[in-house]
Amino acid sequence: MQQWKASLASILCLTLCVPTLPAQSSPSAPAARPQAPAKPRRPYRSGQLQGDERILHALNRFTFGPRPGDLEAVKAEGLDRWFERQLHPATLDNSLLALKLAEFPAMQWSTEDLIYRLPSDAMIRQAADGKIAYPESGALHAVYVNQIDRYALRKAAKDEEKRQQASAAGNSLNRGALAATAAAGPQSGETQSGQMNEIAAAQKPELASFSQAQIEQLLLAPPARRLAQLATMREEEFDRLRKALKPAERTALATGLNPEQREVLAALENPKNLVNNEICEQRLTRDIYSNAQLQEVMTDFWLNHFNVFLHKNDETPYYLVSYERDVVRPRALGKFEDLLEATAHSPAMMLYLDNASSIGPQSIAAARAARNGRNKAQEGLNENYARELMELHTVGVNGGYTQKDVTQVARVFTGWGVERPARGGPFRYDPNRHQPGVKLVMGKKIKESGEREGEQVLHMLASSPSTAKFVSRKLAIRFVSDDPPQSLVDRMARTYMSSGGDISELLRTLFHSPEFWAADNYRAKVKTPIEFVVSSLRATPAQIGVQPDDLKPFVNVLQGMGMPLYGAVPPTGYNWEASSWVNAGALVNRMNFALMLASNKFGGLPTAWAEPSATRVSSDTQVESAAPIEIPSPEAEEHRLESLLIAGGVSETTRAAVLEQLQSLNVPGAEAANDTSHVAVVAKPVDPPRAAKDLERQDEMLAGLLLGSPEFQRR
Repeated sequence: MQQWKASLASILCLTLCVPTLPAQSSPSAPAARPQAPAKPRRPYRSGQLQGDERILHALNRFTFGPRPGDLEAVKAEGLDRWFERQLHPATLDNSLLALKLAEFPAMQWSTEDLIYRLPSDAMIRQAADGKIAYPESGALHAVYVNQIDRYALRKAAKDEEKRQQASAAGNSLNRGALAATAAAGPQSGETQSGQMNEIAAAQKPELASFSQAQIEQLLLAPPARRLAQLATMREEEFDRLRKALKPAERTALATGLNPEQREVLAALENPKNLVNNEICEQRLTRDIYSNAQLQEVMTDFWLNHFNVFLHKNDETPYYLVSYERDVVRPRALGKFEDLLEATAHSPAMMLYLDNASSIGPQSIAAARAARNGRNKAQEGLNENYARELMELHTVGVNGGYTQKDVTQVARVFTGWGVERPARGGPFRYDPNRHQPGVKLVMGKKIKESGEREGEQVLHMLASSPSTAKFVSRKLAIRFVSDDPPQSLVDRMARTYMSSGGDISELLRTLFHSPEFWAADNYRAKVKTPIEFVVSSLRATPAQIGVQPDDLKPFVNVLQGMGMPLYGAVPPTGYNWEASSWVNAGALVNRMNFALMLASNKFGGLPTAWAEPSATRVSSDTQVESAAPIEIPSPEAEEHRLESLLIAGGVSETTRAAVLEQLQSLNVPGAEAANDTSHVAVVAKPVDPPRAAKDLERQDEMLAGLLLGSPEFQRR
């Protein structure tokens, strides 16, 4: 363990210089102190990328990272043909992805079904108050009953807390009570507290724990019967069972259940958490497994551009499922105006930016509110969506609009909202909430026409040259550099205008531009946390055998790295530039993740870095005292793993730094060979199991250091 800690401390010097390391061809040594400039200072490489570097550049920019064998596959197919096929995702074979997504059946439900079958907190409150009906029997009945029980306990606890606060406040105003309390001494308060605890205990008696025999009997039951037994348990009994289970028994509880049954099991505990977990896990599943990588990269891009925060309110997670699946992904490579209009009609967007609560000052609803003595009519107008529509979604902050335009656009979109959001209802236009009259937006008169007014404004904004430049620049930052050449942005903007905002045409223009293929752009962009984590998983499956069945640990990793999925609170989304992600703490987290991934600390990832061969030491090797044994040297292992994990390899500087970390790992009988054979020949007895274990640890360390290397952290 001390050796690993020493190696980790040493390698940080290498990792922290990610922003300042030159391209692979540079021999300069890593900096002694970490720096995090907004723009990496790298020697300029003139000319255009050629050969394998050209293919690797495309794979690093238009996918979430190359998999083993991708370089050879694209080379055989032809880079131009590969890119064109990526622009047509429906033509690609995604059968493996479909199998993986079958593990998340709830992610295919409508929002209304999702919020009913995996009830939100609001649905549970309505069910507890008798405002909605729920099944009288079966697993879904158990889900509702368990959550109603939990809701009742929370409500009782809050009511008791309020009662105590009110009682304390009353006592503080009652001098007589204060005097009596003082006379009674400090024991009276303790006595009162003890009496309350006794009452609480009487209201909720402690129940006996499950015996080991009961647990074993439950786990041995067939899956369907096991789930049926769980569904008959009330909240307290179910919670007692979970507390009694050991980790291995919790795993066994779900063994044999199909995806639908596993979702029921998770819903018995917390249905809303199930929605939160599955939307993130299916997102990572798509990013890792999809062959339509460009579609997934662009889905990620547009989800960030049209950001919706997962935890905005109780209903947002439910609406986000459809928002990604039905609104963004199908239009990620289509026309920008279609995507813009679809997001504007999305309940997720209307709720996130509060347009669903906006009321026109002179609308019928405002007049009715005024007659009833409620809030002033003017307070009903919400400008959040109007402002972000122009500043972040279309023309940009310098797009020529004023605050008056924001107010006018807000009036245009009054009435755009959601029907019964607590129950997962669809988008709804309510004419009673719409502001009547003519509006003037950026010099253009918008005649009164109800919902049609909003569609006119969306078309006007989508057709604006300012939008063409704004969107083109954001795409160029994502795919080319943190400070893209203006010549490229201008060329893409012209394509936008001539094609009617065709996103695929914009990407074609970018792909065929000399600026994209400039040699100085090779491995020039620092990966964001999601790009780093997903590319690490995509780089490793051929070596570790399988991908993890449970992606929750990797969702948590992204949280720790500061980029939780759907977790950007402000409408701006996440920043793609290196300055947001390059700092000492963030890079330490990346190195820790790489080492943990390589050493199977996340579970579900069988360590198989060692390559079976006749020259390799294994645990069952029979060693004779005089028989020579060939043990791969650290150089040989680094060379092998580097070729598997990092297409295009690493610099000599990085390679030397990685090998330096292994000097403290004393593999029995192995000598640090530097000859061309990369094999250390040992002619003395060794302990095969111990040697195999040390070689395994060496391979894990090498794989982790390579995944944490500057070359891998760039794209």
